[in-house]
Amino acid sequence: MPRVKTGHVARAACAVAVIALYFFYSNPWSSASPSKPGVWRGGGADVLDHVNMFIGTINGGHAFPGASLPYGMAKASADCIGEAHGGFASDGSDISGFSHMHDSGTGGTISLGNFPIFPQFCEDNDISKCKFAKNQRVVGRGSYDASPGYFDITLADGIRGEATVTSHTALYRFTFPKNVSTNGAPLHPVITLDLNDLANTRTGSAKASIDPKTGQIQGSGIFSPSFGTGKYEAFFCMDFKGVEMPSSSIWEGIGTLVNVTTKEFVGYSHGGTLSMFDPPRGNDHILTRVGLSLISSSQACQNAESEIPKFDFGKVRKAAENEWRKKFDVIKVVRGGIDKDLEAIFWSGFYRTMISPQDYTGENPLWNSTEPYFDSFYCIWDSFRSQHPFLTLVDPIEQSRMVRALLDIWKFEGKLPDCRMSLCQGFTQGGSNADVVLADAYIKKLGGGIDWDLAYRAVVSDAEDELERWDYAGRGSLHSWKRLNFVPIHDKDDQGAGLRTRTVSRTVEFAYNDFCIAAMAEGLDHKEDSSKYLSRAGNWRNLFKSDQNSSIDGVDTGFVGFLQPRNADLTWEEQDPARCSPLLKPDSCYLDGGGGETYEGACWLYTFFVPQDMAALVTLLGGPDEFTKRLNFLHESGLLYMGDEQAFLTVFLYHYSGRPGLSAKRAHAYIPKEFNNTINGIPGNDDSGAMGSFVTLTMMGVFPNPGQDVYFITPPFFQEISIVNSQTGKTATIRNINFDARYKNIYIQSALKDGNIWTKNWIDHSFFAEGGVLELTLGPEESKWGTRNEDLPPSMSTKARDAKDLI
Repeated sequence: MPRVKTGHVARAACAVAVIALYFFYSNPWSSASPSKPGVWRGGGADVLDHVNMFIGTINGGHAFPGASLPYGMAKASADCIGEAHGGFASDGSDISGFSHMHDSGTGGTISLGNFPIFPQFCEDNDISKCKFAKNQRVVGRGSYDASPGYFDITLADGIRGEATVTSHTALYRFTFPKNVSTNGAPLHPVITLDLNDLANTRTGSAKASIDPKTGQIQGSGIFSPSFGTGKYEAFFCMDFKGVEMPSSSIWEGIGTLVNVTTKEFVGYSHGGTLSMFDPPRGNDHILTRVGLSLISSSQACQNAESEIPKFDFGKVRKAAENEWRKKFDVIKVVRGGIDKDLEAIFWSGFYRTMISPQDYTGENPLWNSTEPYFDSFYCIWDSFRSQHPFLTLVDPIEQSRMVRALLDIWKFEGKLPDCRMSLCQGFTQGGSNADVVLADAYIKKLGGGIDWDLAYRAVVSDAEDELERWDYAGRGSLHSWKRLNFVPIHDKDDQGAGLRTRTVSRTVEFAYNDFCIAAMAEGLDHKEDSSKYLSRAGNWRNLFKSDQNSSIDGVDTGFVGFLQPRNADLTWEEQDPARCSPLLKPDSCYLDGGGGETYEGACWLYTFFVPQDMAALVTLLGGPDEFTKRLNFLHESGLLYMGDEQAFLTVFLYHYSGRPGLSAKRAHAYIPKEFNNTINGIPGNDDSGAMGSFVTLTMMGVFPNPGQDVYFITPPFFQEISIVNSQTGKTATIRNINFDARYKNIYIQSALKDGNIWTKNWIDHSFFAEGGVLELTLGPEESKWGTRNEDLPPSMSTKARDAKDLI
């Protein structure tokens, strides 16, 4: 996803300072306590107690801290007027209401937050003094708390709002204090609803209706997505319980009540509903149930009535918590005395990986299908790198359903998405990286009824067929890609319409996408295709300029040879290899500005992106020693911004130069200094759990090279960790011998797999599918383990080897 520019440079400067503190072990958790006392309790016997919901809720992290089920459509929380991308942020800003649908960790503009409700007292019970539109609804925050499936805040005016959810329904419990007017009369609680969303994108018509017999309120609105094109319509159904039926009315404009029970609002006219209740007599709670749908208001009501028939807040909350426990139950850890903050980092990251994509099955109005439908892929450019491989490990059944949903989108819309939200196409940021997700699922033999022939047709379509408008799906510049074997700058042969930038980053991504297609072609017996796409997978070389130097602040780095933009006539153009890094014009390579030839990263970074043939790249950059020096420089100079997902793989690329111990060292440098148990605990947008999956996989000790059957082995951050495969029922266990909780022993000295010597610094997915025990003996210094050529992960140029045959 596009980064949020505010604070980007500041965070980059902090990253440089972090490198200066490299391996500060004397008290690594000195700054890791939550910034707001009482927000995260932690350390309890229940795994849910280890989840800090507020990690990444400030400074551009945009993580959603409200109530949600795994992959749930309903996501309820208070909304703030500050960094409201995740609804609520830990930025101290005032609260503007409570809404029921959110995304998590996104950049770009704010999404969802449809139909916010606002509990309030109106001065002297005077309706004209109520707060209606968003610019009026401002109230300070008091104490707040959250845990999986639950959100709780007390506002500055004393009103307490709690939220829990089912799949498509939010349930709120509002507690109003006993307040009196200036003349001593009891004040009546009021709940207003606004037919808008967080970003004020409603443009088409909106509707509201009140049933005078039951008090039920229904409505709808047409809105815009946050990072794409098109419109979507959302529907709600709201009921109250716990007090007498309120007096409800429809309002318009700046708060004028209209004497009708049904009204349509045309264009962008303000409007909504107001419900006034009798004054509280004791500990009265107003329970507010909001059913949601993308089909109709009546379906929203059906969702609410079937999912929460009795308004039992405690029961709904408990059920939500149990759903999370089931997800967490696939992993068991032996702590080995580690700090509780580390556990919080791990389980909180795990939690955030399952907030999105969101399961909208049965709520897709665009086509009729019996297949699953998932939304809020924000964005696959981010999530293919770690989130989807993580879900393949810990939740393969749902990952399979997501793959089937992607294929259904291709079947009915003609292209696999790169980004998708609110039923709409999102922007394409680079290559066609859904190809990597499908290939990753295929080579790891993901079950669940995936139609692999259909999947193959979909990925080949990405490689061969260009849309007239390719900004939203597929690839652009395919004519030049096939003719020149790279994407040229200033491409004049492109027949379609799209943003003709990012030629360097698109070239290396296209090359990897085609490698992934080749792997599927080989397995599905399309031999000629396999050869063709393997050939295209080498196209990254055509943008490598062997004599390109790099200077930073006028000082030569000493490294020569970088990817560079190239013209169709094979002449070169120059982009400073450091441009788009934290050290030089970091905001100049977004979709919405700068026009750089790399996307959200420098040529310094993208020169390392050859995941299909790292052996060739190591040779090209001067051999293992020179490659290691260059990779060290990338991590230590301030060039690398860990807030962008392209940085993830670079932490583990030392495996390819025979230095797996340095991968472990880097992992322990970034955790906890950039990934920690604070509200600033991630370095960039969480991107629907991409950051969460990075930290969780890293702490598990098995980071994937996505799209390949390769996991890099580093020591887990726990004494022992076990993962149960929910499809096969088998358990894979990784055990550290000589583990110490202060992480002096982070280097593997030797390894055994099921009692047999294991010298490879990587392992394949069969270990997790079939189960087994990987035992790692640790020490305080690097060893020879995993350093021989035959111990390195496979590369295209060295021919893939099967880990199972290399014991």
